[in-house]
Amino acid sequence: MNILLTGGAGFIGRWVLKRLLDDGHHVWVLDDLSNGREANIAEFREHPGFRAFIKGSILNESILSDLFVGNRFDICYHLGASINVQDSIDDPRTTFNNDTIGTFYVLEQCRRHNVKIVFMSTCMVYDRCTDEGGITEEHPLKPASPYAGSKIAAENMVLSYWHAYGLPAVVIRPFNTYGPFQKTGGEGGVVAIFIKNKLDGKELKIYGDGTQTRDLLYVEDCARFVVEAGYSDKVNGEVVNAGLGRDIAINDLAKLIVQDESRIRHVEHIHPQSEIQKLLCNYGKAKRLLGWEPQISLEEGIRRTEEWIRSTDLI
Repeated sequence: MNILLTGGAGFIGRWVLKRLLDDGHHVWVLDDLSNGREANIAEFREHPGFRAFIKGSILNESILSDLFVGNRFDICYHLGASINVQDSIDDPRTTFNNDTIGTFYVLEQCRRHNVKIVFMSTCMVYDRCTDEGGITEEHPLKPASPYAGSKIAAENMVLSYWHAYGLPAVVIRPFNTYGPFQKTGGEGGVVAIFIKNKLDGKELKIYGDGTQTRDLLYVEDCARFVVEAGYSDKVNGEVVNAGLGRDIAINDLAKLIVQDESRIRHVEHIHPQSEIQKLLCNYGKAKRLLGWEPQISLEEGIRRTEEWIRSTDLI
């Protein structure tokens, strides 16, 4: 198939690209590099399925139009987005423009050319988990940050194109994803940041009291989920979660990574109003419709991530 991957030079996008190329497809990557890095995809440049890298924004309708007119895409995996909660609080306009208006521009091209869209949303749209069975797709939503609000707005637009036009479309909500190629600085995820600080002999800083929990999904499991949502007609018109199905308190995560409580310090939360106290995924729908379930345990995923951080100069 011919596939457009927005945000393909980002952390998750890089692994989705790898999966698509391994599966034999032709892939075009569109990324403005505001969060992604060309170095993430450098190893794929000579792959016969890698068609082009286009540095550009999803807000540039002429770039999008040229891509769709010229390449007869079968699927658009739309991962391009602003993803930082604090940035969305500080500058909501940028996040809204990228995540909502940008998604609308991509949707319009998909509608004109009848291209299936796989829209990458986030678990941050949910209210806290109150059920030990985990968060299903019917769980209440709570836009506790402009990031979450922008994603919910975009989700509704994506699903409206399924209902109004019959456009093949699916909204996917992966839970907190981590692994190799994730940034280890302020824009990175908690696992990558903790591991880097451990290796550098620094303290592991925890926002708030550390009792908040996260469901941590290894990036290769996430990429497999993203790709398979594009392949299957069973999820068209649906919202589908993916996660490990196990949550861990940030306090316990820090102990698991550093194994020295004296190196753990609690600091004032930067956005307590947007904290979700408990996140636990119920991925039963993904298992039922896609046959998907995670394969990498948290402990194994942390080991692989630490091994990568030790060995790379990309951070």
